[in-house]
Amino acid sequence: MNGKSILTLPYRFFHKNPILCLAFLLAVASAFFVPPDGAYAGYFDFNTLTCLFCTLAVVCALQDAHFFTILAERLVRLTGTLRMAVLSLIVITFLGSMVLANDMALLTFLPLGLTVLRSTDNMKYLAPVFILQNISANLGGMLTPFGNPQNLYLYSHFEIPAGEFVQIMFPPFLMAVILLTVCAFCFPARRLILKVQTPGKLMTRKNIFFLILFAFSVAIVFRFFPYWVGLISVPVCLFFTDRKALGEVDYGLLMTFVCFFVFAGNLSRIDAVREFLSSLLAKNPLLVSIASCQVISNVPSAVLLSNFTTDYAPLLVGVNLGGAGTLIASLASLITFRKYRKYAPGNTVRYTLLFSAFNFGFLLLLTAAEYFILYG
Repeated sequence: MNGKSILTLPYRFFHKNPILCLAFLLAVASAFFVPPDGAYAGYFDFNTLTCLFCTLAVVCALQDAHFFTILAERLVRLTGTLRMAVLSLIVITFLGSMVLANDMALLTFLPLGLTVLRSTDNMKYLAPVFILQNISANLGGMLTPFGNPQNLYLYSHFEIPAGEFVQIMFPPFLMAVILLTVCAFCFPARRLILKVQTPGKLMTRKNIFFLILFAFSVAIVFRFFPYWVGLISVPVCLFFTDRKALGEVDYGLLMTFVCFFVFAGNLSRIDAVREFLSSLLAKNPLLVSIASCQVISNVPSAVLLSNFTTDYAPLLVGVNLGGAGTLIASLASLITFRKYRKYAPGNTVRYTLLFSAFNFGFLLLLTAAEYFILYG
């Protein structure tokens, strides 16, 4: 390797991993204000990191086994048109996030969206479809306490009754359903034609095994099993069934999460930041929580802001709606961004602009409606 190639390595790495580089720089910058100490170990949600790794690996194995290709072909035949296929993808991701949580839903159903578009020669719609799936995942899980990580935390922290939780979240949930449906019907109702058909059975013995591994990964989310069991068992199983999948895991995404955990953890320990947020929350917890999500994402915002207010209803709504907006407003959005860059390299600027237009559009409409409901 010559000297010129070595000099261009940092640029090439940054160009390939811009969000990871930004997250790393933010983590390093925050460390100047909060020097590394023993408390850093408490920043990391090892359960989440393990679930991400296991799910990424199993989804790669399912892709290698053509599971999503065959499933996409069946979806195409069932829906018939691009409009109905997109609506189906939105609904599947939306409902999936209510059960699997937003990041797991995206890891599961983004490959399905990709395969539907690729197999019908509609890749030009990849950006809007991925973005709508992303919004579906972020907003679909807000109705249930276990649909999003921030919901589970606030539900437990404030001991919110289940009935009251659903009552608080139902109005923005219903409006999100309406907006997503309208967006789906903006796609043309053109007939879908499969370019290449992949013969094969959907539920082969290998696919059934991988689906069991996936269910096991989801069970770790709900802490039915300790995270270290998954961290050992899933790689071992894949080593003997599809070791190539272990090499296909997006380790850059995992490191991005690690860096954001450090950044958010350090930010929550800076006294000036805590005092500033406390004074703002006393004025308007809904808008403050939404704004906080745009900078440090929704889960760290929920953890940080819950220490400064007892008015949990607007805080709960805010950290859910705040998942829309910037790329880092929800760490689940980084999953979509990374996947898009992988499948459509060179179109990052277009994706970012479209992502911002869709997300801030949803955010403004949902915030205005909820502000009227809460403050009349």
